[in-house]
Amino acid sequence: MPASVHFRPGRGGPSAASLALGAALLCPLWAAHAQTARPAQAGDYPNRPIRMLVPFPPGGATDILARITGQRLNEVWGQTVVIDNRPGAGGTVGAGIAARATPDGYTLVMGTNASHAIAPGLYRNLAYDPLKDFAPITLVANVPQALMVHPSLPVKDVKELIAYAKARPGALNYSSAGTGTPGHLGLELFQMMSSTRMVHVPFSGGAPGLAALVGGQVQLMADNMNSALPMIKAGKVRAIAVTTARRSVALPEMATIAEQALPGFDSGSWFGLFAPAGTPSTIVTRLNTEVVRMLQQADVRERMLQQGAEPAPNSPAEFTALIRNDIARWAKVIQVSGTKAD
Repeated sequence: MPASVHFRPGRGGPSAASLALGAALLCPLWAAHAQTARPAQAGDYPNRPIRMLVPFPPGGATDILARITGQRLNEVWGQTVVIDNRPGAGGTVGAGIAARATPDGYTLVMGTNASHAIAPGLYRNLAYDPLKDFAPITLVANVPQALMVHPSLPVKDVKELIAYAKARPGALNYSSAGTGTPGHLGLELFQMMSSTRMVHVPFSGGAPGLAALVGGQVQLMADNMNSALPMIKAGKVRAIAVTTARRSVALPEMATIAEQALPGFDSGSWFGLFAPAGTPSTIVTRLNTEVVRMLQQADVRERMLQQGAEPAPNSPAEFTALIRNDIARWAKVIQVSGTKAD
């Protein structure tokens, strides 16, 4: 049986390259072992290694949360949890692989609102149905975003930003991690609710988009809190609001967009655990029980909070309702904004 994949965020952690190499070496071992293992039985689950697909590259928020979750499940069950990074097309490549996997509890996926709520409205020929092809296990964490402006922009809060943008239609540029990402669609929603017009400048990832803001090539951006905080604390950008309905644990003094100017505004990133549809309900229940218990433990919460992620466990039914609501909400934003996949 292959050794467990462990990841400890923070100083001294492995590089993205070493994480990818480790996953590449372990996946063939996992596949060989799975072929000789006896069929899954709900009563003795798990009795062999579990593969957890991550539909994004190593080192990002999805990957880090998957490794924290996988490590703790390994410790509880004594079974290897192999992290298998399958990035591409906004998370839809890895999610599609998970949707087609055998529904026995031995293939899971750490999905996001990009792969399971935004993708249905963005891609015409999506290879899976987020509601029909998956068994939601639990929401794992929410990651609030910070709405930031370049220090040269003469606005200190959301009301001033709206007034500035209304006086200069189309003059403000905002960056994002790419078309259809939460940071992009969150600011499309912002424009819809505030009756403003700005120009989207997509980048191939959050880091270059944030670099463009720091360099003054764009005037604003909404980015995940874990990436935004270092730049905010260094004074290289000015945070004016939090995008989620509730304030961020990492930036509690910062008021939300909803509090300041647009009641009901809510945008950000969420991450949750899924199994393929048809996975026995007893296995889904056991996974939910263990992951919820894990997310309530102080050391796990602290590790996630260090990454800007706020643990948010719920039931499969509650998670399904969230996904259903978000699919409808983001489909409307995509339609009204005219957003199309790259």
